[in-house]
Amino acid sequence: EETMAEFSYVVTIISIALLCVSAEELYSDRYDQIDAESILQNDKLRNQYYNCFMETAPCITADAKFFKEVASEALQTKCKKCTERQKEIMDSIVDWYTKNQPEEWEAFVAKTIENLKKKNQGA
Repeated sequence: EETMAEFSYVVTIISIALLCVSAEELYSDRYDQIDAESILQNDKLRNQYYNCFMETAPCITADAKFFKEVASEALQTKCKKCTERQKEIMDSIVDWYTKNQPEEWEAFVAKTIENLKKKNQGA
């Protein structure tokens, strides 16, 4: 009986630890309801987000600030910490920019690389 109780205890602890680890690894789903397609189709909104990400204009909305904070890492890690919805959002953004504004996409990728280099150098 004691061995079974110890085993159950260990399994419970491992399960809790795994839940904590998996929960920690994902970005917040707070803005998962965002309609990326509508933003991409609206020049004014799309440019606001793009300029926020490129640091050429302020980030006007809380969701833009959030996505700006995670975009570089998400791009670098192929969305490893993204929720399923965030992966869909990222895919639609990449798809739209590579088809419609490839120069802007290349500039964004270059900016992302620059930001990652700064982060790694502690700047």
